[in-house]
Amino acid sequence: MVRITKTLAVLSIAAALPAAGFAQDASKLDRAGITVGTLGNPFFKPLIQGAEDGLKTGNPNVEITSVGADYELNKQASQIDSFIGAGAKIIMLNAVDVVAIKPFVEKAKAAGIIVAAMDVSAEGSDLTVMTNNTQAGNIACEELAKRLNGKGDVVIINGPPVSSIIDRVTGCKDAFSKYPDIKVLSDNQDGKGSREGGLAVMQSLLTRFPKIDAVFGANDPTAIGAELAAKQLNRNEMIIAGVDGSPDFLAGMKQPDSLLVASASQDPYGMAKQAAEAAVKMLETGKAPDPQVTLLDTTLVTKENVGDQTGWPIPSN
Repeated sequence: MVRITKTLAVLSIAAALPAAGFAQDASKLDRAGITVGTLGNPFFKPLIQGAEDGLKTGNPNVEITSVGADYELNKQASQIDSFIGAGAKIIMLNAVDVVAIKPFVEKAKAAGIIVAAMDVSAEGSDLTVMTNNTQAGNIACEELAKRLNGKGDVVIINGPPVSSIIDRVTGCKDAFSKYPDIKVLSDNQDGKGSREGGLAVMQSLLTRFPKIDAVFGANDPTAIGAELAAKQLNRNEMIIAGVDGSPDFLAGMKQPDSLLVASASQDPYGMAKQAAEAAVKMLETGKAPDPQVTLLDTTLVTKENVGDQTGWPIPSN
């Protein structure tokens, strides 16, 4: 009986070892997924790079899959399902729809995955790091208003229904509302967050309105597309602002004949890296970050201060 008891004791300890090892490995980041609105917007290149570098603080050999959802909710939901099936421990999420993404976020969390929102909010996410987009839209449109001496006809080219775009347009409208002699001719046209979309919307607006004094694009690609449309029709009476501080926008502002005058500059690399590092820390400690939402203010880049700036620096490893 003694021998049997000892044998059972040894077997009991041996059976416990894999469980203990599993518990230790639970906090080790071996797989992660990144899904962003679209890979077609150059903004997402440094955003993805920042997320990848931040995730590597948990394990330099972590297996990372990065994908774009083309601003399609069903596609992003399918990507989240794939991350769940692959055993990801962290999902870095740039949501295409702040509200509708919630059930898919909750599904990932139910599978034990940490979901970190970056650049835009996502209902149900464990943490969020994003630009203070209300502030970004506000300072860009305040700059337009000042350059117009508080008077003129303006248009706002909107974008996809993500929190960043919604907040920027809100901030812009708040800035314009302080000037009773500024009239907003249009604010509900979707430029798709792209150069092509901004071009198409602006072409339509130019045919509707014989005079446009200023344009706010919800992001830099939209604003650049608007400038292309204006130049195609020899409509040079306007000034244009955006949000991003992208390399293309900054280069455009440096051109002597440019209509681009200002952009509220973001730091996509730093934003995503901070979000990923917070997610890794949560995985390791089991504690949610405080505060749960971090907002990062933007700085205004104008034709006068653009100088040698190139936009969106990515630190070399």
